[in-house]
Amino acid sequence: MPNGLRVILKPDNMPVSYCGIVINAGSRDEDATNWGMAHFIEHMLFKGTRKRSSTQIINRLEDVGGELNAFTSKEETVVYATVLTEHTERAIELLADITFQSIFPEKEVEKELVIIQDEIQSYNDSPSELIFDEFEELMFADHAIGHNILGKPELLDTFTSLQAGDFIRKYYRPEEMVLFVLGNLRFEKIVKWAERYCVSAESPGSAAPRIAPQSYQPIQKTINKNTFQAHVLLGNRACHFYHPDRMGLYLLNNILGGPGMNSLLNMSLRERNGLVYNVESSFQPMTDTGMWTVYYGCDPENEKRCEKLVYHTLQKLIDKQFTEKQLEKYKLQLIGQMAIASENKENLALSIGKSFLRYNKIDDMATIRQHIHNVTSEQLHRLANEVFNPEQFSVLKFF
Repeated sequence: MPNGLRVILKPDNMPVSYCGIVINAGSRDEDATNWGMAHFIEHMLFKGTRKRSSTQIINRLEDVGGELNAFTSKEETVVYATVLTEHTERAIELLADITFQSIFPEKEVEKELVIIQDEIQSYNDSPSELIFDEFEELMFADHAIGHNILGKPELLDTFTSLQAGDFIRKYYRPEEMVLFVLGNLRFEKIVKWAERYCVSAESPGSAAPRIAPQSYQPIQKTINKNTFQAHVLLGNRACHFYHPDRMGLYLLNNILGGPGMNSLLNMSLRERNGLVYNVESSFQPMTDTGMWTVYYGCDPENEKRCEKLVYHTLQKLIDKQFTEKQLEKYKLQLIGQMAIASENKENLALSIGKSFLRYNKIDDMATIRQHIHNVTSEQLHRLANEVFNPEQFSVLKFF
């Protein structure tokens, strides 16, 4: 668009439309004085615009059976909606209104800060979630990526409408946004609505450039949380969105501890030994860095045995390459999982928006299939030696 906004439509012959705006602004764009601001603004987008009250915002889509939602990550803020196709214009107009015309009323600020404080406390009561936040602080110490998305309670209490407005002017720029739609619509209509509604005032502010995290020093830490279970998270830095090894590590991680019940870690810790209810590994790439982790929760008396099995599983991947027959099986599994996941239309719509924001394109299933088939056994063996090196692990344990 002339103002820099990117617009993408994926046609889909269904009675419902999924649409949203993904903004290239997240918690890593905050500084030490406003940790939690990106998430705070996500909440405040629903609390009033130049022409709507919070109640009118809530009712605008609810009245026609639609849904309005949002979330904040380290690098993005996303506002999105689901409506019957005939109400798509209504949804896009509302999304544009709360994204470009929010006013952050002070009376709403005070109420929402209390809600966010409660949200922080709910995380503190959930060690299996809290451990991921605290682990990121170990992995990215002294860097904005490391701090909690929800922010610090003592800082939240200082937030004002003025501060929120400053952040918006710096980071909520059309050229850093994508309007995405999944539905049975013509692209010309989406463009017309974008031209009509996605208009922002010129801003004198400028966003601070993102700085990649540099040094990484592995840390091992144990914290007494008085939990019934032991919660353990270990991991290493990994590759970013644009790295040629990204798809290889995605496949390797899926083999190790992906959602399949036959993942190597699930088979070892749960199916063969009955030691855990949940064990998983994850790979989270970002624009200039990434993180790979293994998590498990178990009875405290079994923690050392679980740890030994995890390291044993990783060592086998370090020591030995997959055969071509094994690799082909794992590739087929990942392709099937991704095809099934694409049938979740909300997740598909969100992935379209994020992909266009990061790569200026989206890949169809045939292209993704080809990317997966291009991964070699030698590449996976090299990645296992680089990423699964125990000497590079940070480890966090809750007892």
